[in-house]
Amino acid sequence: MDINKHPTVREVSEALAGHDAGVEVRLGHEYQAPVADVWTALTDPDRLARWLLPVSGDLRLSGAFQFEGNAGGTVLACEPGRLLRVTFGGDTSIVEVRLRANGPDATEFTLTHTVPLSMAGSGAGALVVAPAWDLRVLGLGLFLRGEFVDDPAAWEHTPALQRYARQSIEAWAAAIELSELATATELAAAVNAAVTRFSPDEA
Repeated sequence: MDINKHPTVREVSEALAGHDAGVEVRLGHEYQAPVADVWTALTDPDRLARWLLPVSGDLRLSGAFQFEGNAGGTVLACEPGRLLRVTFGGDTSIVEVRLRANGPDATEFTLTHTVPLSMAGSGAGALVVAPAWDLRVLGLGLFLRGEFVDDPAAWEHTPALQRYARQSIEAWAAAIELSELATATELAAAVNAAVTRFSPDEA
């Protein structure tokens, strides 16, 4: 697995989280699949369970949802084939996915996750969520190619995925350093915490 291909864009920047200062994580990737296929993979409960996690609730505008053993939220915006915006794990934690067709069989995928600075602490707080989104981008790509057949939760604990997660952490640490939104001490502590969480066998 090539860490430089999944995703192809990794950025950490300042952002507004409601009326407060926030930190934004941005991932970009191109999938070799039609927009309609990517959209249903993101919004159909049966398909979500095959590459992400089982989900319950109401996956419609203003509906509440809950991922099994993970975060839940509310659907804030839903424009089929184009835009999905939800709260994720809290009212001020916002995840947005935008899709754009790059021809009939390619989709530009952009995900942003924004949280208030009071929650993130600094730009180093991006390491709480960014490596997990890297794994999701990779898993979705495998699913869209028909290659993802294992249990998603178990897959993330395999040695290969832990190695990938360790590389992801390093790539995100470089993006955070470039953003100048964290001190060296904050970043080092966040890297250690992320390694313990996402790739404990690689520590």
